Amino acid sequence: MAKAPPRIISVANQKGGVGKTTTTINLGASMAAKGLNVAVIDLDPQGNASTGLGIEHGDRKDTTYDLLLNELPLKDVLRETGVPGLRISPATTDLSSADLELVSSARRIFLLSDALGALATEDLDLDYILIDCPPSLNLLTLNAMVASDSVLVPLQAEFFALEGLSQLMLSVREIRETANSRLRLEGVVLTMYDRRNNLCHQVELDVRENLKDLVFKTMIPRNVRLSEAPSYGMPVINYDPSSLGAVAYKSLATEIVARHSQQERA
Repeated sequence: MAKAPPRIISVANQKGGVGKTTTTINLGASMAAKGLNVAVIDLDPQGNASTGLGIEHGDRKDTTYDLLLNELPLKDVLRETGVPGLRISPATTDLSSADLELVSSARRIFLLSDALGALATEDLDLDYILIDCPPSLNLLTLNAMVASDSVLVPLQAEFFALEGLSQLMLSVREIRETANSRLRLEGVVLTMYDRRNNLCHQVELDVRENLKDLVFKTMIPRNVRLSEAPSYGMPVINYDPSSLGAVAYKSLATEIVARHSQQERA
């Protein structure tokens, strides 16, 4: 029996500094630690996911830019990381100009979808593709949503958390109605959570009351090891496997994979 195509999940939030790249890196590494084959697509011109997985700037010859605009095959762009089972399509600042170049293309929001299609992934033995989106709802993020099965939203436990989320959910709905009928919200994961902070607790209650089961049980705590790990070019489960951050991301990976298994059996 042929292997099912990989599940493609965009990790997106138009607000910066919410733990989006941290979530992409560490969720991917935690899935790989469970024996799954994972590819990360770094779609952010800042290239932080690439740096966080140990890909030096000088080693980024073929990149996500080439995947999108030079029609380089996915297999030629993916690079091995220091984590077995985890590969990455790296990004450079070249992606900054991609928005302008995409505007002239008739299929400007379908380029990533074309690049990640069944023919492109069938020989790569992938279980998951995680897309690290830029912190804006631009053409790159729209490309990610059109290519994806779902959108995972890291949400910082802060006062204005729900305000930006409504715009993102509206974008998901519009893409589902116009360009990708299979797109859905994978869920919301609360990040930078401080159990000692009453505001964090109140935000959690508000988010769970509004979004119910869309909010993952796992919450990602504020954790210094999560902040330190990228500077060593590795995910936190490699840098300090016993840290609170590592334990949380392993729990999130377990929760997401279990949810998908239940959906397949249903």
